[in-house]
Formats: sequence, structure tokens, C-alpha cells
Amino acid sequence: MSEHIVKSYDRDLEALGRRISEMGGVAEKMLAEAMDALSMLDVELARRVVASDARLDILQREIEENAVLTIARRQPLAIDLRECIAAIRISGDIERIGDLAKNIAKRTLKIATEARLPRAIVGLRSMHEVAATQLKDALDAYALRDVERARAVWENDADLDALEDSVFRDLLTFMMEDPRNISFCTHLLFCSKNLERIGDHTTNISETVVYLVTGEAMPMERPKSRNGSLDASLAGPEQDIPQ
Repeated sequence: MSEHIVKSYDRDLEALGRRISEMGGVAEKMLAEAMDALSMLDVELARRVVASDARLDILQREIEENAVLTIARRQPLAIDLRECIAAIRISGDIERIGDLAKNIAKRTLKIATEARLPRAIVGLRSMHEVAATQLKDALDAYALRDVERARAVWENDADLDALEDSVFRDLLTFMMEDPRNISFCTHLLFCSKNLERIGDHTTNISETVVYLVTGEAMPMERPKSRNGSLDASLAGPEQDIPQ
């Protein structure tokens, strides 16, 4: 980050970066704990994940307000303006990641009393490992202004899409084997969609990092490896499920 004549200008930009880092840490913890709660059907842990989302909402508002104030006060150009825009974009993506982790926790609350089907969770754990790695790498790319790492996140998004398709087929098989699995597996289908969308938001972050560092946009067409099965079944905008 370049040094400015007005030291408070640097402090403004550094403060935005610190808050982004804090948001990223909260989102990573929420995602990990949401999957732990789902794997163990841990109601108390799921409730803590849901409660954690409020902190992300507060941080996002602070970042947006401070970025707008910085633009108004400093009238930044070039890289400095991109710093402010990137902070707003990335905070929005991290906030959505928190919402999606919260949704997984809420699904856990709904299925906690149903019959367990441990093998149905295996594919979701694999999806979580990929999504968590994508999130960490995207946040590291932002912290280090690492364009190559950001592009790697963008290119690897297809892996998560392929896993989602595999999970869909597995869960559909479990439902066909025993109708008593239908409710449980349907909730898991929505959890897999949440994980896939978390991957989309990490890809958004990586695109923003490339824009921040280079001033250039990534290609409109993202790498994909999908057969469309899950999209056809669960099409529609991201929605928060009720308490």
C-alpha cells in the first residue's frame, strides 16, 4: 500500500484492511463450526453459529460506511480508489458467506431430531474442505495482494461444482433406497447448495483482488464442471431460511 503525504489517509486504508481480515476470520470460523454442527447434529453449536452472524453484519456496515467516507474526504484515484471499492465488494461477499454458513446451521437445527444417516454427510465434508480452502486462499490473496493465488481460486471453482453434482447423485440414491431418508437428505441438498455458493463468493473475492491489483477484470465466463442436475432442482436466489 503506497504511502501518502497525509498519514491519516494511510490509516484509513489500513483500517479497512484490518476489518476485512476480521470479517474473514469470523466467516472461516462460522463455516467450520457450521459443518461440525451438521456432522455431529450439535444443536448448541449450530445456535452459536447463527448468533455469530450479527458480528459480520456490523463489520460489513462499518466497512461500507468508512469506505464511503474515505472516498468523500480523500477523493482517491487509481489504486487508492480501487482499495475502497474492493473493501466494499469483499465485505459484501464475506457477509454472504456468513449467511450461507448460518443457513447450514439452521438446517442442522431442523434435522437434529431426525434419524441419522452418517454416510450422507461424507460428500458434504469433502465439499466443505474445498470451500474452506478456497475461502482461506481468497482471503490470503487479498491480504498479500497476490494475483496468482487469486487466479488459482478462480480456476479451482469448477472442483466444487463437480463435487456438488456428485453429492446430489449420492443423496438422490439414498432417498430412492428408503423414503424415510427423504426429509433428511433434502435438507442436505440445500446445505450442498450453500457450500457451492460459498465457492462462488470466494471466486468473487478472487476477481476483486485481481481488479484491485491490476485494474483489470477477469473473464465473464467462469470455469464450470456441472451437469445442471442440482441447479434444476434448487434453482432460485439465495434465501435465508426462517428460524
